[in-house]
Amino acid sequence: MTVSYRIARCSTIVIAWLLVSIALAWAFGALWFDAPAANRILATVFLVVCLGVIGLVRRVGRKFVALAILFGAVLTWWLTLKPTDDANWQPDVAQLAWAEISGDEVILHNVRNCEYRTETDYTPHWETRTMRLSQITGIDLAINYWGSPWMAHPIVSFQFTNAPPICFSIETRKKVGQTYSAIGGLYRQFALIYIVADERDVIRVRTNYRKAEDVYLYHTTVSAERARERFLEYIHSLNLIRDKARWYNAITTNCTTSIRTQRPPSQRTPWNWRILANGKGDELLYQMGALDQSLSFAELKRRARINQRALYTSDGSDFSNQIRVGIPGY
Repeated sequence: MTVSYRIARCSTIVIAWLLVSIALAWAFGALWFDAPAANRILATVFLVVCLGVIGLVRRVGRKFVALAILFGAVLTWWLTLKPTDDANWQPDVAQLAWAEISGDEVILHNVRNCEYRTETDYTPHWETRTMRLSQITGIDLAINYWGSPWMAHPIVSFQFTNAPPICFSIETRKKVGQTYSAIGGLYRQFALIYIVADERDVIRVRTNYRKAEDVYLYHTTVSAERARERFLEYIHSLNLIRDKARWYNAITTNCTTSIRTQRPPSQRTPWNWRILANGKGDELLYQMGALDQSLSFAELKRRARINQRALYTSDGSDFSNQIRVGIPGY
């Protein structure tokens, strides 16, 4: 047995154990988070059985087979879990937006326009708005940071000639008592929701009422024609979710990947690591030419921060105009 063969064999075994460990850790989490009853007990029993297989089964091949069967059983069960629209939802996600299209006219139902007193004290308002595709002039993009510069939340805002901007924010649909969990988001804890809202709601709650959050607003270079195409993609996606609920997933179906996958495959942005590390998404768009390149990216981002301007409109009057003061492109 040559040295190179031994190295290759050891490397293969190490990689195999790494993959098995990842799979079993995921399965443990699936039981811990998603099992409908006695979840922690089931997860603990699963872990004990896996450790028993590792410690008691002698041959490595048989260990792998037994562990694969255990993982496969959990995965098969997990894939049967279905999201539902019937739940005790938090008030800000209680209604699903949907749209009717008749030629140039679009009627949007359940547009959210909450009246906030604090982040958690608010009166939800659900409105019906009518607009025309021909009046869409472009797309603005708000990027919301709440901690790490690597992670953010994008809010796409469509601009109209004779109507207020309409925002789309792809989020988790949380039940009463639920809070967002990054680890829980890897499992089937949350349904996906397309929130359609007024800027005075979905952006203002982040600038004026949530603490330690930063919002940057960019005017994109997307043409009016392309903006209309993107708008229809959002309409198609939110109508699909109204008809059939979907799971949120922190990696595969989140606020950024959902924007990419709602487009036809031939038109999707080439995959880039900054789609997942979406706090760097504005940098990616700048490099792609989707943002104003007359300034350096650092200067563009400095001017794009809107928190201070948003605070000048404490009652929300003229909010959309006020937050755009000084932004390149206006």
